[in-house]
Amino acid sequence: MPGRYESWFLSARDAEPGRPPRALWIRHTRHRPAGAARDSAALWCTLFDADGAQAVKQSFSGPPPGAAGPGGFHGEARARGRMASWELTLSSGEPPLRHLRPSALYRLPLPRTKVEAPVPDCIASGRVVLDARVQEVVGWRATAGHNWGAEHADRWVWLHAAGFEDEPEAWLELTLARVRAAGRTTPWIANGALSLGGARLRLGGLAHIPGVRVVAGPGRLEAIVPGERADIRVAVHADTDQIAGFRYAGVGPDPVAGEREVLHAGLAEVHLNVRRAGRPTMELATAAGGAYELGSRMFTGAVALQPYPDP
Repeated sequence: MPGRYESWFLSARDAEPGRPPRALWIRHTRHRPAGAARDSAALWCTLFDADGAQAVKQSFSGPPPGAAGPGGFHGEARARGRMASWELTLSSGEPPLRHLRPSALYRLPLPRTKVEAPVPDCIASGRVVLDARVQEVVGWRATAGHNWGAEHADRWVWLHAAGFEDEPEAWLELTLARVRAAGRTTPWIANGALSLGGARLRLGGLAHIPGVRVVAGPGRLEAIVPGERADIRVAVHADTDQIAGFRYAGVGPDPVAGEREVLHAGLAEVHLNVRRAGRPTMELATAAGGAYELGSRMFTGAVALQPYPDP
């Protein structure tokens, strides 16, 4: 039986000026390595604040407790003497975003990872407890994502940004990936959207692969992404003490070769240059309103990985 995995994830930030920035990254995952008879699962919660990134992750041999979806996330994780619990609701008027274009890619074997944002921009409210610390979540800007598949991409970037200083309602949801196909690794493929002035501007897609340029590393990203009605240049920065590192288990025929290092920054600085035909170039920036994730088969050692292995 081939391997498979599925995850729901929530990224939420309180980055209002005048307050110390804080962010959450919560994941509910299911995982079945190739040949395994049953699923395993994991729940984890990472809090980013002035003290850096703090995480708790618990693995389960069967379905995990809790729930995750467009309406909210609730769960609990206990491991290595630490405990986290969360009860969060999401409110949004935004329709879902399906990244892959054309949509037939969701029905085809390639890419082996599918991704969507059921709630690309929303407000999260509720409570998170990490060890003895209670964090009230009131009006945090958030996004909820969903991905699944039979193999992790060779290398990927996931970026979400909102709370831009001059365009507070705007948001960016972007994936960049290199995948294995026919024994070769593809160039960077971009998919996503920029919501600006109430209009959703699609970015990337198969037709725009030749124009995509990416330089990605731990805590830094520079990229050029063309789109249907807009092209963007994006620059991201995050300090290494604000990055949480995890090891993702492999799901393909070789679980060891399928392992990935995943570095997630919850309070990233993001700068956007937006170019649209017939309009002035627009510059957008947010000091801590971005969530930046880099996944790779290369283990860089740039950030110490969290001591929570998959089962």
